[in-house]
Amino acid sequence: MIKFLKISLAAILLMVAGMVPAFAQGTGPQMDDLMHRNGKIYVVVAVLVVIFIGIVLFLIGMERRVSRLEKQGVPKTVKP
Repeated sequence: MIKFLKISLAAILLMVAGMVPAFAQGTGPQMDDLMHRNGKIYVVVAVLVVIFIGIVLFLIGMERRVSRLEKQGVPKTVKP
C-alpha cells in the first residue's frame, strides 16, 4: 500500500512539473478570446449550468430515497 502511494505521489509530481513550463509561456488566453468572439462561451456556460443542475437534482432525489428508506426502518447492513 505504501509503495502504491509513493508511486502515485511521484506520478502526480511529474505531471505537475511538466505543466509548469506550459504556464510560463505567457501567450495569454487565446481560446477565451476566440470563444467570446464567436459567442460559443455562452454555449459552454449553458452546458455547465445544465450539468450542475442535473447533479443537484440527482443528489436531492437520492437524499429523498435515503430518508424514505430510513423512515421505513430498513436495517443497515455493513460489511467489513
